Amino acid sequence: MTEALKDGENARAAPAKSYPVRFSIAYSASSNRLTVLLRPLLVIPVLLIMQLITGDLWNTLDPSADVVKAMLPFAGMLWLAPLLMIVFRRKYPLWCFDSYLELYRFSTRVLVYLLLLRDEYPSLDEEQAVRLRIEYPDAAGELRRFLPLVKWLLALPHLVALSVLCVAVMLATVLAWFAIMVAGRYPRPLFTFVEGSLRWGLRVYCYAFMLTTDRYPPFRFSQ
Repeated sequence: MTEALKDGENARAAPAKSYPVRFSIAYSASSNRLTVLLRPLLVIPVLLIMQLITGDLWNTLDPSADVVKAMLPFAGMLWLAPLLMIVFRRKYPLWCFDSYLELYRFSTRVLVYLLLLRDEYPSLDEEQAVRLRIEYPDAAGELRRFLPLVKWLLALPHLVALSVLCVAVMLATVLAWFAIMVAGRYPRPLFTFVEGSLRWGLRVYCYAFMLTTDRYPPFRFSQ
């Protein structure tokens, strides 16, 4: 267990007693006005890559899509596989976990770029300035067998809160765009708010859909 809590080769672990999903974005003191201005065009190639990988991009970008997809794009139906494995086999294969983790890391980098939080173009495999750590679960010892069937229901208060946060994040991004055009940097208070909102959404997603923990997500922005 000690080894599982270390930030090892696959960077899956979280510090002891912390929530087993940790997320942070390195703040940049300056932003490139030109790339921010052209961001809707520059992001198209990487969005097309996500479409090829998941086949679910356009539903994700639909304003009527569910709030979890809005906070973590490209999730699709990936939640169904771990649900079936936990309920029927009480297993969460490591290869499945690692595959999902890398996909979520990539999609989060894309979202961070789209929301103007960083200027680096999203890498397909490098971590860059976006850090996402999810603790690998011991399905037999840590996850209750039939809880995944109702986690989405238990997470409804969070989903309601996230639906409001999604609107607030969009407004914050618009304000940040004007601030960058004028001052050349993303305002730190807005950055902290958007980062915290994404962190909240990731914790809820890992609890209710990726099913990596039975610990109920906290109602907070901070780690």
